[in-house]
Amino acid sequence: MNREDIVKQINGLLAEEFEVEESEFAPEANVRETLSLDSLSLVDLVALVQQTYKIKIPVSDLKGIQTFTDLYDYIESHLPKE
Repeated sequence: MNREDIVKQINGLLAEEFEVEESEFAPEANVRETLSLDSLSLVDLVALVQQTYKIKIPVSDLKGIQTFTDLYDYIESHLPKE
């Protein structure tokens, strides 16, 4: 799965799950602010990513995921190698 596929797939999933237009997902936009995440919906985001990509996101890594670019980078770098 390449970067473009990740961006397209995760944006579609996030738009559906959090009822936000994909046009709001600018690469440098803050994920929590854009999706209006509270602590409970942040858990939903983590679960969605973990289920979709079969990767584990430790709580300690969440601090490093601020923007959509950070999220895409994290997913891309933690995908199981084919």
